[in-house]
Amino acid sequence: MLKEIGVEGIVTALHDIPNGEVWSRERIRDLREYIEQYGLRWSVVESLPVSESIKYGGPDRDQLIENYKESLKNLSLEGIYTICYNFMPVLDWARTDLSHPNPNGTTNLYFSHAQFAYFDIHILKRSGAEKDWSEEVLKEVAQLKETMTPEDDHRLVENIIVKTQGFVSGNIKEDDEHPVELFRQLLSLYNGIDKEQLRENMKYFLSAIMPTCEEYGMNMCVHPDDPPFPILGLPRIVTSDEDINWFLNAVDNPHNGLTFCAGSLSAGAHNNVVDLARKYASRSHFVHLRSCHIFPNGDFTEASHLGGRADIIELARIFEQTNPGLPMRVDHGMTMLGDEERGYNAGYSFLGRMFAMGQVQGILATVDRELGIPYHQPGFPEE
Repeated sequence: MLKEIGVEGIVTALHDIPNGEVWSRERIRDLREYIEQYGLRWSVVESLPVSESIKYGGPDRDQLIENYKESLKNLSLEGIYTICYNFMPVLDWARTDLSHPNPNGTTNLYFSHAQFAYFDIHILKRSGAEKDWSEEVLKEVAQLKETMTPEDDHRLVENIIVKTQGFVSGNIKEDDEHPVELFRQLLSLYNGIDKEQLRENMKYFLSAIMPTCEEYGMNMCVHPDDPPFPILGLPRIVTSDEDINWFLNAVDNPHNGLTFCAGSLSAGAHNNVVDLARKYASRSHFVHLRSCHIFPNGDFTEASHLGGRADIIELARIFEQTNPGLPMRVDHGMTMLGDEERGYNAGYSFLGRMFAMGQVQGILATVDRELGIPYHQPGFPEE
């Protein structure tokens, strides 16, 4: 199916291997050969997870880093050289609604500040949570408190810390009996870890693995924080121009790069996504093409790949001109035409993402013609 719709490169990972364990060359080879038997290639690892202990600086981080380096070596020996990872504490990407209705009948992922604050204050019951939210949001939370049912609370827990995390970070799984309590325990690991300390821990990790990356030609590309602002009292360190500039210069090595996720970056009103692309295209090793629309109250939804504030058309121009051949994927897509009945992971519908990929293929064909770059239509012989 992927080959028929024009996919050539696969972005995947060994999701069943627990965080921190070495990816053996044999396991990597098995998956690579499985992909190649369909005439495709394994282009990008997303992701080789960075264990929480590396992020908060636990006593076993040096051994975990050694395991990470061994996995990098094994991937390179199987011909896979691009690694997308993140340095977000505990929580990977966060949304409050996984099936928010669009006017055309499709659904998208959505983030509501009031709903998230309600989860933070009344379900998670995080100490001092109220201080992190504006008066306007707290008023909405008070209104929600009057109407939320136990079923609504359960849905928020599922949306925020179960359905979006189990297949991404492995911290919480769908069959965990007490996900909120487990989540509190994970948060407690970061007591006393502020933005500066988390930055230092990221620098420590990158400095340790760069010699391996240089030896084996591995490109590390960190995914921006999603959403790109602090949540749940946790520091976030890849949210803005200033953050990106910091980590690229803290470990100034061409193998230390960025996953340019236009969706994550466009969820922050402080980010001019096109300007960021112009500035960091040469240090981007991988691109996620999607776009967000921000509402006046700060809530955001994932927009059409032809809309939103990311301006994917201009991004395609920038990356094709500055860094041609860069691996790109459409990332999240709408749920449409029965996708909702097929049990896909949130954001990863088949038909919705196929629709998005058709849009992006058209953008790339047009941009490449403008730039005088020969466009290869995936799945067809060269003309």
